[in-house]
Amino acid sequence: MTVDVVELLQACRAANLRVTTAESCTAGMVAAALTDIAGSSDVFDRGFVTYTNLAKTEMLGVREATLAAVGAVSEEVAREMALGALVNSDAQLAVSITGIAGPGGSEFKPEGRVCFGIALRNGCQTETIEFGAIGRAQVRTAARNHALDLLQRAASAK
Repeated sequence: MTVDVVELLQACRAANLRVTTAESCTAGMVAAALTDIAGSSDVFDRGFVTYTNLAKTEMLGVREATLAAVGAVSEEVAREMALGALVNSDAQLAVSITGIAGPGGSEFKPEGRVCFGIALRNGCQTETIEFGAIGRAQVRTAARNHALDLLQRAASAK
């Protein structure tokens, strides 16, 4: 991992931030990395694993219209996931991940494309990373690491 999770948790404590995750293609890997550290319960509030579109709408309030218009692997859905995680938790900082870990993909949404959202109560930023067709496990690991980095940067900036 590129991020020292102990340091990430300390940065969140110093900024008085509780964290929530909204994960699709990583299926809880970010939440697991955070909770692998003893004492993380004072920082980590909860995680949402929303692998299907139905789970995204039911648990996070992602709009069906957004999913129909742009698909699950999009910055728009990543934004709605992150903001929905904040609304449905006691956290002040959320990260969301939705992507195509593979194998497969399409010419419009290739394998290795992952969209992220990072949200605080005052707004949300999104980005898309093209990890490439490096293999399912590697895409998921890279996405987890990038999400932890986004959390680290957000907590350190507070």
